[in-house]
Amino acid sequence: MSKFPASPEVIDNAAAHRFEITVNGQLAITTYRIQGGHMILPHTEVPDALQGQGIAGKLVKAALESARQQGLKVIPSCSYVAAYMKRHPEYDDLLR
Repeated sequence: MSKFPASPEVIDNAAAHRFEITVNGQLAITTYRIQGGHMILPHTEVPDALQGQGIAGKLVKAALESARQQGLKVIPSCSYVAAYMKRHPEYDDLLR
């Protein structure tokens, strides 16, 4: 059984330029910046205690869906984001 509620909520913290999930007081993030019609995703970080629970994937999916809704292309400069996009070809249209 999971260590946290089934569906932790992903929040777009625009002021901090990151998507975030807080579970049991621990913060997981995917950072972004918008530049020239692109969403640049440079970093994803999940605390050790939360790894292996699909949290990074939820963060990246939220970021990609946000980019799509805004009509932005994505630059996956984070290695996790790049790997996620390779595993999920439904986001190929977002690559610059």
